Amino acid sequence: MERTLMHDRYDDMYEACIRYYIQDETMESIARHLKLSRSSVSRLLAEARGSGMVRISVEAPQGSSSPVARSVAAIFGVRVHLVTVGDSASIATRFERVSKLAAALLRDSVRDGQYIGVAWGVTLSNIVPFLEKRSLHDATIVQMNGGTNVHDTSARHVAAILQSLSANFDARIVQFPVPAFFDYADTKRAMWRERSVQLVLNLQARLDIAIFGVGSVYGRVPSHVYAAGFLDEADLAQAKAQGVVGDVCTVLIRENGSYEDITLNQRASGLTPAELQRIPRRIGVVADPSRAAALLGALRARTMTDLVCDDSTARALLDLFDPEEGRKVRV
Repeated sequence: MERTLMHDRYDDMYEACIRYYIQDETMESIARHLKLSRSSVSRLLAEARGSGMVRISVEAPQGSSSPVARSVAAIFGVRVHLVTVGDSASIATRFERVSKLAAALLRDSVRDGQYIGVAWGVTLSNIVPFLEKRSLHDATIVQMNGGTNVHDTSARHVAAILQSLSANFDARIVQFPVPAFFDYADTKRAMWRERSVQLVLNLQARLDIAIFGVGSVYGRVPSHVYAAGFLDEADLAQAKAQGVVGDVCTVLIRENGSYEDITLNQRASGLTPAELQRIPRRIGVVADPSRAAALLGALRARTMTDLVCDDSTARALLDLFDPEEGRKVRV
């Protein structure tokens, strides 16, 4: 009984910290949510600071303890870091709150000497402004997928993400100066034999931690991959005909998690789900309920060890999931 009470108090402490320090809620609002007095919330926050739970951000090794988060964690075998936003929140608010939590998690997770993999996209563009400075020794930021296309050969959006991460962590940058999608699969195979490309591929194989979003063909917020000229209309039509719902690192996936036989993936430059699985810590970030099908595919493909998302996205994910297949999907 005593152990249960201690666990409940720890859960309340963690929930109060997330809401106060990450989501900028008032103590009054937190007290209403936890059904506690304002003074009790104040004591929880003070205890959290005294115990070391709160540093600059909130440390959450087990993710959120809400029923929705626990269900996602139990089904897919991932650590879930959940932000409570609510169904009525604007998409901008949703992205902001999820991005703040993802930035805090990344900052607390990286270590000296690590190779840190980064995939560009709308989600990462939202995360980097919330990163707080943390100087690392001998760390390297490694781009995980090519970022150029015929409309943007300089990939300025990619460079901005990498430079922000480099500045925050005092880390070196290793860029991957190849297209997101090659025009021809033969060209990709030839480029993969080049020594300069091999150098980056070898570093990608040594990654200690990675962070990425999940793109969606049908997302409410357009994913960069499908809205910025990386794929033409014929490519998109072919992808949809083959059941593609989204991508991770520009590798296209179906809702069932399969990807190997999707034609466009022969031209894709990003790490495949199988290659991602070699990375010990993999943080996937999603802040859009309309990306639930793509998220389900990404989880079934075992692309992540940690999921940062909002409550509405988590519920949309569970709505798509068939409980009868839970034993087969668990990873």
